[in-house]
Amino acid sequence: MQAKGAVASELRGAWKSRGYGWIVEFGPDGGKLFQTAGGACYADPRREPDPDRIMAVWRAEGQGAITLAGDPASARYLFDRLPSLPAVCASTAPWTPDRTTAFVADTFAEVYPRSAERGLDWSARKAAAQAKLSPQATDAQLWAALSDMLAGVDDPHVELHGVVGGDQRDLEPGVSPTLARVYAADPEGGEKAWLQAYREGILTRVLAGKGRQAANNRIFWGRADDIGYLNIVTMGAFARNAAPDDPRPLDAVLDEALSAFAGAKAVVVDVSNNRGGYDTISRVIAARFTDQPRQAYSKVAVGAKAASQAVTVEPANGPRFTGPVYLVTSDITVSAGETFGLMMKALPNVKHVGGVTRGAYSDQLLKPLPNGWAFALPAELYKAPDGGDQEGRGLAPDTPMVIFPSQDLSGGHAKAIEDLMVEIRRSVR
Repeated sequence: MQAKGAVASELRGAWKSRGYGWIVEFGPDGGKLFQTAGGACYADPRREPDPDRIMAVWRAEGQGAITLAGDPASARYLFDRLPSLPAVCASTAPWTPDRTTAFVADTFAEVYPRSAERGLDWSARKAAAQAKLSPQATDAQLWAALSDMLAGVDDPHVELHGVVGGDQRDLEPGVSPTLARVYAADPEGGEKAWLQAYREGILTRVLAGKGRQAANNRIFWGRADDIGYLNIVTMGAFARNAAPDDPRPLDAVLDEALSAFAGAKAVVVDVSNNRGGYDTISRVIAARFTDQPRQAYSKVAVGAKAASQAVTVEPANGPRFTGPVYLVTSDITVSAGETFGLMMKALPNVKHVGGVTRGAYSDQLLKPLPNGWAFALPAELYKAPDGGDQEGRGLAPDTPMVIFPSQDLSGGHAKAIEDLMVEIRRSVR
C-alpha cells in the first residue's frame, strides 16, 4: 500500500507498463504519469495526480516488477522497473501536427486489439496521414488527417476530441445499427423520444403500471405476475451524490428487487439498452444469480507478456435468485454490459436471448494529447473460459430475438419482452 503523503522507498523510480503505453515515476511524495508510444513520451497534461486511478495500491511481483491498481478489488496493471526516466520524457521539442499524428498512430499500432484480424494497417495509415501534414499544418488540417486515419474503425470505444477554430469537435464511430436508425428517424431530437417510449413500454406495458424506476433512473424492475423483470441501462452512476462506481445505491435496489422475485417462475434480466460502465458493477449484479463461484472470463493487455487476469462471479451475500434467468441483449449492449453478459453466460441457470452485442469489452483507455486534444481506444483482450478471443466479436444469444425491429422502433422492445414472457410461461414448468 502507498501511505498517504509518502511513497515506499522500494517503489521510487521509473516504471513502464506492459501494454497501455504508460510510464510512472515515483518520487518521495507520489507518482507522476507519462504517456508513451513509438519511442515518444510526454508528461500527462491532466491536473489530477492520478488521473486514471491506477496508483492507489501496489504490490511487488518479483524482481523488478510491480502491479498498480486503483483499489484492491480493481484491475491490476503490471509495470517493469526502468533504470531511470527516459530522457525523451523531458524533451521540450514542439508537438507539431506530424508528431501528434505519429503518436496517435503508434498508440493504435501498439495497443489496439486484433488490428491484423480487423484489416487495420496502422503503419500505412500513419504514412498516409503524415503525408497530408506539414509541421505548420493548421488544427483543421490535423483534425482532417486524424479523422481520415481512423476512418472505417467501427468501434464504440474509439474516440477523438478537440477544439478547432473555437468549436468543439467530437469523432465517435461505432454507433450501433439500432441507434443509427433512431437518430435517422429523429435527427433533431436524437434519442429523447425513443428513450421515453422505451421507458413507458417497460413501466406501462411490460409491468402494467406496477413497476419501479430506481437508482438514479438507471434501473427498472417489477413483477409481471409470476415473472420477475430487471432492466439495467448503465453499469454505474446509481446516485447523484455518490461516485459512479459506488455499488451501495445499487445494492439497496437489488435487495428489494431480488426479495420481490422470490418464488417467481423465472427472472428476465434485460440489458438490451445498456451503455456500459464499470465491470465491478457488472459483477455485483451477476452475483445475485449464482449459487457458487464461476469463472466468467479473463483479460490481458494487448502486447503484454503477462498472465491473464481471471474474473470470477462470487455469490452475493444479499437476496439471490438462482432459478431460470433469461438474459436479454441487443446490438446496443456494449462494454460493461457485455462483460456482464459474459458473467451471466457462465451461469448454468441463465439462457441468453435477443441480439448479438457490440463486441467492445475492453476498458476504454484515454490518451490526452499535448495540444489539449484527446483520443481513446480499447487496449485489452478479453477471453472466454474456453480461451476464445471476444474483443471485436459480439456475444451471440442462445436464442435469437429481434428486440428493436426497424418497423417499430418505439414499441418493438416492449412487445419483444411480452412475447418472451409468454414463451417462458409456456416452457418453464
